[in-house]
Amino acid sequence: MKKIVFTGGGTAGHIYPNIAIAEELTDFEKHYIGTNGMEKEIVQKEKDFTFHKIDAVKLDRAKKLRNLKIPFKLIKSVYQAKKILKTLRPNVIFSKGGFVALPVAIAGKMLHIPIITHESDLSMGVANKLISKIANFTCTTFYETSKLGKKFVWTGQPIRRQLFSGNSERILSKLKYPNKKIILVVGGSLGAKKINELFLNPEFLTNEYIVIHSTGRNNIEDFKPKENYYPVAYLDPIADYYSASDLVVTRAGSGVINELLALQKPMLMLPLSKNASRGDQIQNAKLFAKLGYGEMILDEDLNEKNLKNTIDNMIKNIEKYKKNLQNAVKNDANKKICELIKKFC
Repeated sequence: MKKIVFTGGGTAGHIYPNIAIAEELTDFEKHYIGTNGMEKEIVQKEKDFTFHKIDAVKLDRAKKLRNLKIPFKLIKSVYQAKKILKTLRPNVIFSKGGFVALPVAIAGKMLHIPIITHESDLSMGVANKLISKIANFTCTTFYETSKLGKKFVWTGQPIRRQLFSGNSERILSKLKYPNKKIILVVGGSLGAKKINELFLNPEFLTNEYIVIHSTGRNNIEDFKPKENYYPVAYLDPIADYYSASDLVVTRAGSGVINELLALQKPMLMLPLSKNASRGDQIQNAKLFAKLGYGEMILDEDLNEKNLKNTIDNMIKNIEKYKKNLQNAVKNDANKKICELIKKFC
């Protein structure tokens, strides 16, 4: 049987696209190489995967002296990945980038295993810049990124099929079919602390809207249900919540905003600041706002008044955003990437 190794982790945006592609490859034996981080927790719930653990080290943007250890830890990680790949002998490696994927890609190159990597953001991360130099193909979510080289291919963002089967009735029935617009606030990640803090007193929005707020499992005890305000630890199944919402308020990671684009959901993007990231979310949000898929508020401008005014204006003009989303260029990333993978089998 044909074998494929997936790799990537650290954030859900590096993991769920791998699962989206794996769902399409029904005739493959599927393996995943990652760390004990989020990827292990998510992937081990998928029955079709065999998970293999390695160590990996992340670039520390705040404490730069720690990065002096990276070369030594990377050598160890490459050795671990190489040992696993020698045993598996996969036909191809599919990488979603990030620090978890780098040692796997290097080991794959040493063993002459074909490598396909995927870049979600408009600008490339450090790991994918390195991986793209040894990969056979670099797939990109954004057309602009595909212009970076001959081996770059514009595919779009892989999307899990289950997101298209959301049932809004399951959410609306719990809310007793409200006659107000539903604002879904996605604030569960580590980078969403400032978003969560805004909703410790949610009345600035709930007088006019129903607010469903995903707080994250570690934060749910800080938030109490109130009239028109429904905090939840996490969105499960997320497709139902997306389907029931009129507007989604979220950070601007490429994974989530491209899911909303595919589902044609207007979005208010609150990108992480450059102090907390490399600025990729700001670039993503600027482009989507320019294309008319939603609006953006920078972290330094984020407050109750600005958030409320922006939501009011978006709801007033919601049909404009829906029309722009409907007219967006459609790209079946799952199909395109699977075609590339099968070239090596």
